[in-house]
Amino acid sequence: MTPRALVLSARGPNRDGELAAALELAGAETDIRLVSELRERGDDWSGYQLVAVPGGFSHGDALGAGRLLGLDLAGWFGDRLAAHVERGRPVIGICNGFQALVRAGMLPGADDGPALLAHNDSGRFECRWVELLPQPGSPWTSRLDEPIRCPVAHGEGRWVGPSDRVAFRYADHKGDPAGGAYPANPNGSADDIAGVFDPTGLVLGLMPHPEDHVLTRHDPHRRRRPWSGSCLPLFEGGVAHAAAT
Repeated sequence: MTPRALVLSARGPNRDGELAAALELAGAETDIRLVSELRERGDDWSGYQLVAVPGGFSHGDALGAGRLLGLDLAGWFGDRLAAHVERGRPVIGICNGFQALVRAGMLPGADDGPALLAHNDSGRFECRWVELLPQPGSPWTSRLDEPIRCPVAHGEGRWVGPSDRVAFRYADHKGDPAGGAYPANPNGSADDIAGVFDPTGLVLGLMPHPEDHVLTRHDPHRRRRPWSGSCLPLFEGGVAHAAAT
């Protein structure tokens, strides 16, 4: 079965097309839908096996990165998202989408205490390619057996929260842990955390943009590393799990 993926968009996110394309390349059928439209129409989500929240600047990042979109997700769609995960179906939030999932209380988990994505230690917007070390514990990382490489583009990406459900850590160009060193760790996140899972492993949030490296030609560093660094297996893992649900 070809799984259906719902890509949630709003005012400001600008990576919905790229995220949909990555999911389609991984084997999903995608629909990009505005949160406001879904709210007004009250459409049923049960026909979607995967939900994705893209990056960008939702609502102009008013009141803090991802805050308003996170409030919409929690207030209008909290029950639907909870039911989606209870069915064993995956969710991914990237950059601003990660921020929104944190604000909505879906990451890192209700019992883990407060968490947020704070301003970068550098005090400025960071836009650069980074290396990431995947961690086990989720369908999203089940097909990743090497570091991946993709860009970051954020001003508020420093993880402040629990470190027991790490999905990705920043690494240097050799594939070794960044050790907090800038620019391999672009935002100063403790323990080099670039992404986290929820308690089920089904919900993934990460700051870098894996949708920007699913084709070989995307990578300006191709053939300069001993591994491909492709992020396509990340999406393939999520889509394959969605297909089984």
